[in-house]
Amino acid sequence: MELQISNLNKTYSNGVQALKDVSLTIPQGMFGLLGPNGAGKSSLMRTLATLQEADSGSITLGDIDILKNKSKVREILGYLPQEFGVYPKITSYDMLNHIAKLKGISNKGERKDLVESLLNKTNLWHVRNKSLGTYSGGMKQRFGIAQALIGDPRLIIVDEPTAGLDPAERVRFHNLLSEIGENTIVILSTHIVEDISNLCQNMAIICLGEVVAQGNPNDLTKNVVGKIWTKAIEKSELDTYQNEMQVISTHLKAGQTIIHVLSDEKPHSSFKKGAANLEDVYFAEITTRMETVSA
Repeated sequence: MELQISNLNKTYSNGVQALKDVSLTIPQGMFGLLGPNGAGKSSLMRTLATLQEADSGSITLGDIDILKNKSKVREILGYLPQEFGVYPKITSYDMLNHIAKLKGISNKGERKDLVESLLNKTNLWHVRNKSLGTYSGGMKQRFGIAQALIGDPRLIIVDEPTAGLDPAERVRFHNLLSEIGENTIVILSTHIVEDISNLCQNMAIICLGEVVAQGNPNDLTKNVVGKIWTKAIEKSELDTYQNEMQVISTHLKAGQTIIHVLSDEKPHSSFKKGAANLEDVYFAEITTRMETVSA
């Protein structure tokens, strides 16, 4: 089964065009959607999750028209938004049981087996009788995934799921998403490049509402191999380099500013060749798009 998005457009009442002719083919497995804040990622996720209308375009999941058959889509959809609330005084067990009822799982024994399975899968069994208000950020995220998995969804959307998690919780969440992605379509929307690099076989970069790159992360990285050059400079020199070269990113290291420059040839003898990675691809695509708009 594939998710097919074709020429999708969305403009809000304030005149902001959030999506501009977005077209993507998303196969089964983990698919990463990468972009800066305000790029249009959440607008796309909300449209896929049937929470808002598109102005034009089409979205199909197998033989289901998502824009026309919202009720059918919701039966096979799992959604974890960037921010979601919980009832603080209800236990995770009772809440999952309640959501399962709402999803149409009427058999008490079937619900019990499902809830216990989800709590174990998300490593929440040991806190199943604690109120959700006492959960840490990582535990709440894992609960969010548990509720999204109710009903055996064929499409799961997670929006910025690791933002604010500590390193250990982030690793646990990555492992959980990888396991889920073996049997369904999982769309991971984030601005954290490392999450995409670690988890996804396919991805797209979106900027200012447009898809600026898509494909396998390793293949995209190959496009900038041999074109990344680095140099340590004084912070006061940054403007000069930005005016003379295509500086795609800067990093602080031991009090010095390290610049990454995209160039087919060595910009100057003082530069060193950098080991290209997905972050370089991301910044190269974003800066190129921003320069095109401002030109």
